[in-house]
Amino acid sequence: MKNVPPELLTEALVETVYMVSVSLFIGTILGLPLALILVLTRSGGLKENKIIFFTFNTVVNIVRSLPFIILLVAIVPLTKLIVGKTYGTEAAIVPLIIYIAPFIARLVENSLLEVNEGIIELAKSLSATTFQTIRYFLVPEALASIVLTLTTATIGLIGATAMAGTVGGGGIGNLAIAYGYERFNTAIIVVTVVILIIIVQIIQTIGNRLAKKIRHE
Repeated sequence: MKNVPPELLTEALVETVYMVSVSLFIGTILGLPLALILVLTRSGGLKENKIIFFTFNTVVNIVRSLPFIILLVAIVPLTKLIVGKTYGTEAAIVPLIIYIAPFIARLVENSLLEVNEGIIELAKSLSATTFQTIRYFLVPEALASIVLTLTTATIGLIGATAMAGTVGGGGIGNLAIAYGYERFNTAIIVVTVVILIIIVQIIQTIGNRLAKKIRHE
């Protein structure tokens, strides 16, 4: 491929994996508790609280309603405050976390709400505390679905990192824009697309198999 050393592809791939890994890890740490808050405080929940539910539900809806490219630009001051710059891999991680945390929260919330009501009633009949209900009844029953949720979130993050490349976020997206689109190098664009497709297929396969294994345990 003209004018693009192979090591550049490797570097872009490493940057993408780094952005996705860090964003997914922190996003999950934020998203899972947020999902539990939404499930517990909703109408009919174990800790029903209309004010708390309305507040968190509204925040999740607002953030999720913003296309990532707009969110990326909108929080530039926050990004600069946290990492000291508005471009590069580290800078891209900030909006990626803000983007993915509510996304994970909503998907996990749906997974938890799909748990059979009889499981919750069983926990109540055994006088389980809220923590025990979550730890031993709710989460185990929803675990396979949560795995698929995190798989979907990971794939969504990969797409977001590609968009982050349009503003110098690094990774595969940046390579496609800087060396493919801007230099009219179709080969680079094709290669980056193929790489992204392969990564997505691998992640989806792993997620499906893991969820299947959990269901059969």
